[in-house]
Amino acid sequence: MFRRLTGAVWAPWAGVALAAACAWAVAARVDLTPRVEGEFFFADDDPQLTASREVRERFRMGEQVILRVGDPGAGPDDPARDREAYRTGVAELRAALGALEGVETVWSVVDQDADDPLWSRLLLTPDPAATNVVVSLADGVDAEALVPRLEAAAGAVQGLDVVMSGAPVIVEWIRRHLLRDLVVFTGGALILFTLLVAGVYRDGRVLAGMLATSVVSVCATLLVSDAWGVHIGLLTANLATIVFVLTLSHMVFITANVRRARADGDGATPAEAAARGVARTLEGSFWGMATTLLGFLSLLVATARPLRELGTAGAVGAVLALVAAYVVYPAFLGRGSGGSGDSDEARAPGGLGEGPAGGAGPGSGTGRRRGWAAAGVVAGVGLLAVGVPRLDTDPGLLTYFAADSDLRQGLERIDGDGGSSPLHMVVRLPDGGGLDTDAAYDALARAQEALEADPRTGVVLGPSVLMDQARTFPLARFLPLSVLLDIASSPRLDEVALGFVTADRGQGLFTIRMRESAPRALDGGAGSREAVMNELAAAVVEAGLEPVQVAGLYELQGRLGELIRESLAVGVGGLWLLFLLVAAVVARSGGLTLRMWLCLGTIPLVVLGTFGWLGIAVDIITSPAANVALAVGVDAMIHLVVRVRRFRAVGVADPWGEALARVRPPVLAATGILAAGFGLFVLSSFPPTRRFGLAVILGTVTAAVLALVVLPRWAGRRPSAPQIAPDGATARP
Repeated sequence: MFRRLTGAVWAPWAGVALAAACAWAVAARVDLTPRVEGEFFFADDDPQLTASREVRERFRMGEQVILRVGDPGAGPDDPARDREAYRTGVAELRAALGALEGVETVWSVVDQDADDPLWSRLLLTPDPAATNVVVSLADGVDAEALVPRLEAAAGAVQGLDVVMSGAPVIVEWIRRHLLRDLVVFTGGALILFTLLVAGVYRDGRVLAGMLATSVVSVCATLLVSDAWGVHIGLLTANLATIVFVLTLSHMVFITANVRRARADGDGATPAEAAARGVARTLEGSFWGMATTLLGFLSLLVATARPLRELGTAGAVGAVLALVAAYVVYPAFLGRGSGGSGDSDEARAPGGLGEGPAGGAGPGSGTGRRRGWAAAGVVAGVGLLAVGVPRLDTDPGLLTYFAADSDLRQGLERIDGDGGSSPLHMVVRLPDGGGLDTDAAYDALARAQEALEADPRTGVVLGPSVLMDQARTFPLARFLPLSVLLDIASSPRLDEVALGFVTADRGQGLFTIRMRESAPRALDGGAGSREAVMNELAAAVVEAGLEPVQVAGLYELQGRLGELIRESLAVGVGGLWLLFLLVAAVVARSGGLTLRMWLCLGTIPLVVLGTFGWLGIAVDIITSPAANVALAVGVDAMIHLVVRVRRFRAVGVADPWGEALARVRPPVLAATGILAAGFGLFVLSSFPPTRRFGLAVILGTVTAAVLALVVLPRWAGRRPSAPQIAPDGATARP
């Protein structure tokens, strides 16, 4: 079979033509623009998302965008809202915003009394040099189309400092960062990978084969994923790089084994040697693919939509990476490719041929140094593992943007003024009574005061604020609350009251803008979003109300943090457990299986522990990096152990030393190439992309150290006695 693939069926030009055809098909059929929706964390049928939508429909809430409009010339004694030039600019901005498609209503200090109970909270900021302009959006508005128009309208007004926030705005900014990284860093990584492969192998056919094969696997993955309804999104924006890495890992080991087969000097033709080298690599590659496939499939149990999409696309990519590496790439190896590197490797000490490599035994000085190195690695892993409990899997929205960027600084100003992450809390009276009585008003007012006093909350709007606002109307003080609510619920007043209380007056809504920049823990509390929401609910209960439901972006982010922790436990932990079965099949030894299994388990400990110690957040974009690192680690260990098992079977005296001599070059080559390629992502202006690249680099380097230093020393202490083949030569696998 391999001989046909390497010579009779495929030719290099056919592989290049296939790559070009796949690239053309992707350009014609696949939309590579990242899609990030307003509630991009969850699947449509997730219970949390369903609850959030129910609250929005029950209280007729729409999306809002807040524009913080500053006046550089205003000050404490001359606030912006009193300056005529400022009010003229705000009026111009309000008119421009109101004329945009998708905008329903615009509120500002020029059309509302900023001293009223409602508008003072909504429009004024602690900074007298700025006020807010609040834009209410129509349902189903397209953020990608609307946000540029909002930015253009804000930029057209001269003399004002305008920054904006809101879920549609943040979503669009994240989409732009993903698109930029998709173009710049994926392309940059491809160029760097090309240069590194060319430098390592110094062979044009190998370089062309690796590039063509990678293009085929990546494009095929994109085409199949798109056909299955998985589009480029929050996590799949890095899909091309992940599949490229998986494919390259297979090809590095194939290339090394083909070169070794040619170095045997047994008279085999280049095509025969290539077929032999490919065949030697297949077992390790297959089991590496199997563990990677299972790792991605484990993400399908998550309810977070991006994780499920990555699970589907990653599983497709894992399979197609193997298929492309073994169907397309061998065509470039079957006619004598190898270049100057072949002879060098064949002459290397303990070289890349099949003869004994003369690896240092456990009792030699090199073996002792290797033992100390392995002990140091184990101690370092133990220290880093202590950082895992410190891991932050629930970062705020602000961490998605670089601290020194204008976007982040603008968001921080809005967040500091009145919060940036909405939280909705539905309440009722414990006895089920109506909220249109004086007793109910007193309870609502106490809850309003308690919520506003919490330093983690910004603007708080509730039913008592609506009632206070209604009482500012002429003669309204003489009307009972039930009548005021009836009037405010009428179509004549746009049914404004229905945004705070239900039509039957049985439930009310507090809309809270949470401060993402404020510390979550108070008085030694837990500091999680769930703990914060529990404390706010307790304050409402103390005021005499009963919380019924909690929803909103803040609550969804808290749920997302839980899902990230679950995905790490299920995805990484599940992959680790599944690898126990694969290790048993590959090693065929209980002791070696256990050692392989424990070594692999240290890879996520190093990655996550390092992030925990350094205080680096693991967001939803960063979290799959541990799976990618595990995939690389699996390949290195499996190829090593397969080689050890074969050497043992033919009685080589030092199977671990011989195996290391053959596996070390491709492992080091793959590690260097992948670390350098993902190092580009560390230069991104988008923090999640930087964290993703750093995590993969940590995992890749850790996997190489474990495969080349720790596992051989731990499992290879007792070399087996040499056996002599019938012809008198040392047996070779």
